[in-house]
Amino acid sequence: MLDEIDEEFRHAGLDQAVALGNTPPIFDWLLTAFSFQGISDQVARNYMEKHGTASWSKMEASLRNSPSCPKLQTFPAYGGCRYDKGSFTCAEPDHIDACPVPRPHLRNGRLNQTAYSLFLFVRDIAGGDLIGWIDNQLEATTGLSDADLEAARQEALIGPLREVFGVADKVLTNALSWLMIGARNHRPVWFETGKAMLVIDTLVHNFLHRTGILEKCGVPHRYGPACYAEGGCAEIIRRAAGRIDARSFNPSFPEFFPRFVQHAIWRYCAADGLDLCNGNRIDDRAACQISYCYLFRICGRKPLKLE
Repeated sequence: MLDEIDEEFRHAGLDQAVALGNTPPIFDWLLTAFSFQGISDQVARNYMEKHGTASWSKMEASLRNSPSCPKLQTFPAYGGCRYDKGSFTCAEPDHIDACPVPRPHLRNGRLNQTAYSLFLFVRDIAGGDLIGWIDNQLEATTGLSDADLEAARQEALIGPLREVFGVADKVLTNALSWLMIGARNHRPVWFETGKAMLVIDTLVHNFLHRTGILEKCGVPHRYGPACYAEGGCAEIIRRAAGRIDARSFNPSFPEFFPRFVQHAIWRYCAADGLDLCNGNRIDDRAACQISYCYLFRICGRKPLKLE
């Protein structure tokens, strides 16, 4: 996992950007990460390779002459832009012909809105210094226990960024945890935060259901907010991580590494990983019949459709 993160960091120049406090490469990488939501990674990647992406430098230049649209003046004012790529409409139609929001050739209008919303957040709320803002948000947190401190640090980052258009908690957590872990050589506190950030997607939730782990160790529930509630998927993974010394897999890992445990489950299920426990392989109207699965003999093999 660290090799994947480190390779991505080197390719995007993020290691140097974090070390030097250089916001634009971090911003560009986050926008790319946000572009993978709602569609397969391959389709999103192919589209960006063909049409390009939005970037800090181009967006900064597009706003330098103060566009006439009142929504582009400040981050708080940007809410309710409602730009739609297909119909070429928005909440301020009198200004759309001169508006910079439609110019990046992104996959849909929501991504255009996300790009400018994030830019205005970094410019106005973070003072143009995203790395410094992250440092300050983390330094200002306190907690009575390690778990409280981890939760406070995550909320200090995720909470304000929820106001950015088009990015839900799962998307933010996934991108930020990667960023936090990748910056470990320059920002140890970032790593302490990132290693505890869990992303419960449908693959992870369905794995815990199919195996019977959710029924035996937590509170059975449908996929959604309950995954993060008491007795939910995230709590189960944290409890499991507390019984797994991650250093046995890699000496450079911390002993307690919930994100690694969650990522291992995801890779076990994902088509880009071991491609075993997923809806393409299993008819979820009945118990799993993949007898060559490594876990077959100890798996609860719970039909998902009865959930």
